[in-house]
Amino acid sequence: MATPKTTKPPAKDCPVCKGTGEVSRTVRVGRKHRPVGEQTGLCLNCLGSGEAPAD
Repeated sequence: MATPKTTKPPAKDCPVCKGTGEVSRTVRVGRKHRPVGEQTGLCLNCLGSGEAPAD
């Protein structure tokens, strides 16, 4: 008889990026560091996967 397959529980969303894999950062320019806009980048907590890292 074959052994039953076990399934992994569904992965939780990353709390930092909320499952998108990207985060927004404010772009600042000049000597006074005035904000001019935002840009998106890779989430460093989950490395863009959108899943919460295992502890």
